[in-house]
Amino acid sequence: MTIPSQITFVTFDVYGTLIDWEAGAADAFVKEAAKDGVTLDPAEIVPLFHSVQEQIQAGSYELYAEVLRRTAVQIAKELGWSLEPSRAGFLPDSIQRWQPFKETIPVLQKIAKKYSVGLISNIDDKLLGQTRRHIPLDFDLVVTAQQVRSYKPDPAHFSECERRVGGKKGWVHIAASHYYDVEPCVKKKIPVIWVNRHGAPLEPNQKKPDAEARTLREAAKLIGVG
Repeated sequence: MTIPSQITFVTFDVYGTLIDWEAGAADAFVKEAAKDGVTLDPAEIVPLFHSVQEQIQAGSYELYAEVLRRTAVQIAKELGWSLEPSRAGFLPDSIQRWQPFKETIPVLQKIAKKYSVGLISNIDDKLLGQTRRHIPLDFDLVVTAQQVRSYKPDPAHFSECERRVGGKKGWVHIAASHYYDVEPCVKKKIPVIWVNRHGAPLEPNQKKPDAEARTLREAAKLIGVG
């Protein structure tokens, strides 16, 4: 697959692509633990978040708010912080404060002037609504985990998006997660641009995306938006 010359629809993953979830989640953990006099290292939180959440989402579907509560309890346990489960709501509550990357709004506005735009996210509708307050833009399509009752990399999000768009012709997906987005797109032959913000190397068993960029701005240039 290659990036189509005639693009009509561009979809985005949200957290990690448009929203700096790593900073938001790490900050929430650090502040909550500090209430108990516990000092956490943000550098330890992010990789744990990846592994714990992946494990939880592989089970039966539950709302993302609940996934986050379970994630908070498990991470705290692994870091030696005695967090009462009743306080685990601090993590989903923090999403409303997770901020877009500085490039997100201006780049999205430029892309939306040229193409139809959509969001494909592993979240529930309520929490995504809180995030969208930070993104003053009307999207033509939104597909959440709650709507399809599964989590990427299961292909249900992309199958639903394909159904609503009316096919894959002219559709490009832009995302920062290889595991959650690039892999299912490659399998379904959906052109995908990997926003590899950290310059991570591909593992031997990982499929190459159709294109790669270090920033959302670079990704926009690849689809003809300067």
